[in-house]
Amino acid sequence: MSGDLPLNINIKEPRWDQGTFMGRAQHFFMVTDPRNVLLSSEVLEDARVTVENYRLGTMKPGLTEDQLWRAKYIYDSAFHPDTGEKMLLIGRMSAQVPMNMTITGCMLTFYRTAPAVVFWQWVNQSFNAIVNYTNRSGDAPITVNQLGAAYVSATTGAVVTALGLKALTKSLPAIMGRFVPFAAVAAANCINIPFMRQRELKYGIPVTDAEGKRLGESSEAAQQAIVQVVVSRIGMAVPAMALPPVIMNALEKKAFMKRFPVLNAPVQVGLVGLCSMKVSSLEPELQERIRQNNPHITTVYFNKGL
Repeated sequence: MSGDLPLNINIKEPRWDQGTFMGRAQHFFMVTDPRNVLLSSEVLEDARVTVENYRLGTMKPGLTEDQLWRAKYIYDSAFHPDTGEKMLLIGRMSAQVPMNMTITGCMLTFYRTAPAVVFWQWVNQSFNAIVNYTNRSGDAPITVNQLGAAYVSATTGAVVTALGLKALTKSLPAIMGRFVPFAAVAAANCINIPFMRQRELKYGIPVTDAEGKRLGESSEAAQQAIVQVVVSRIGMAVPAMALPPVIMNALEKKAFMKRFPVLNAPVQVGLVGLCSMKVSSLEPELQERIRQNNPHITTVYFNKGL
């Protein structure tokens, strides 16, 4: 065992100070690093063993702090924080940049015909269903029926919204049609995420104290988590789906783009954690249990999912 590496490094928390913008940026650059998608099963398993062994107080000889943190971020990129299971490849956060760039770019490019709208909204919602399932909060399993209902509902909602708005924008300036994919994605998120995570609303998600000790399950925390995820998903779509239409509308008027229309899609593609709540906001029975067993706790923490 290495004598240089202490056993009190808190790898449950990010390596960088989350109270600063740069600290949060460094953390999320690591979490979403697309290179992690290419890591082999052997590398992932080695990272899992390194992290789990360190938490148990043992280390392989010669392990350095940088290697430990690297293993922690590899582990976090591939294994679910609540269940510990290996996540589906394209549902991992490291796959979000290449997958979303490609799908969003294609949705914004191929919006002029109804078949193209239907196809790319279906592709997007299929991808979203995988991401929502992979990054669900808590450790309650999702049934096949729940998964199917969420997928069908979100896909239907997105397609109906897209086709309906497409029909309405026929008499409006051409640029308005470019915003149809964004509206469809926003509508689908409002449907997909609550459906996909309805079991959490029924049974609750784990809430913990500041040290990570599990205190119980809360449906109130689940409601707050799901609302936050819906709002953040829509907000995250704004830079990629609301700004490129304006840019592309201007670029397509240029002689260069008219001469090489095949560049439309590539250019379009190129443009393109823990939360807390007060104990007093939890269910009365859970509040009472926490006050009896841990009267000093006023705030609990939960994984809202992604």
